[in-house]
Amino acid sequence: MLRIRHEVNGGPEVLFREDVAVPVPGPGELLVAVEAVGVTLPVVRKVREGSGAVPLGGEVAGTVAALGEGVRGFALGDRVTGLCFGHGYAEYALLAAPFASAVPDGAGSVDAVALVRSGLVARGAWEAGRVRPGESVLVTAAASGVGSLALRLARAGGAGRLVAAVSSADKAGFVRGLGADEVVLYEDPAAWGEPYDVVLDGVGGELLGPAVRALATGGRLVAYGSGGGSVEAYELLVRGASVTGFQIRAVAQGRPEVYEGWRRELWKAYGDGSLRPAVHGEIPLAEAARAHALIEERRNLGKVVLIP
Repeated sequence: MLRIRHEVNGGPEVLFREDVAVPVPGPGELLVAVEAVGVTLPVVRKVREGSGAVPLGGEVAGTVAALGEGVRGFALGDRVTGLCFGHGYAEYALLAAPFASAVPDGAGSVDAVALVRSGLVARGAWEAGRVRPGESVLVTAAASGVGSLALRLARAGGAGRLVAAVSSADKAGFVRGLGADEVVLYEDPAAWGEPYDVVLDGVGGELLGPAVRALATGGRLVAYGSGGGSVEAYELLVRGASVTGFQIRAVAQGRPEVYEGWRRELWKAYGDGSLRPAVHGEIPLAEAARAHALIEERRNLGKVVLIP
């Protein structure tokens, strides 16, 4: 089977393709014939900045091709999606059963990888921010797969003033179409306007400081990106503000009932037409380097999906 991986850290050019044997599912695992792979910023950053070669994981969707010992609730031929923590950039991937869910009738594999993991992160970040109806909300990385769903969930959840922070002005029309009232640029935090009750930050790094300073008195920032960064305690003290970290994997492992509840919510919203993921484009798996370049250059509008 075709698989994409890397041996050294660097840009998209370090990715290469190889032909390897189809893996065998172990206890509690599903072997999935992959139809779509969601490209995530954390994986792109691990390739560029990590401490060595790692399996390229992430969201996958496809058809169950084999079942490991002890798996219950799935059958051969079932259409599933889920988080792959091993080699996901491949024609076949292994999913741990707790991280897999059925893809309902009427939903394609591309929508599945664009909706589930990104939607779970957006849903969890919204929950962590304890957003009350009418509060002002700033969403960074608003044109990304997660950010675009965060905007839609915030609009549906009763946010008052909803502002999208993006890297370039050419993304303004896209994020306004997702529900943003205003659009601001990373490069000019002084023009971000009145302070915000909640900031949902998917960028981190150098943007984390300005994002904290954009908080109103008693404001809450939820950091869910992989960019790291540091927060000055004084900035929180003078605002009576708080910062909360959020990672969906921690919820899936530590609070599986919450994880499953959010997952059901997302599929229900998809089914009734109230929530649709934004997909930038579908790229052949063999051209994974092109997908990584799109994200590194911040050119994507919505989810980037690889197709084996």
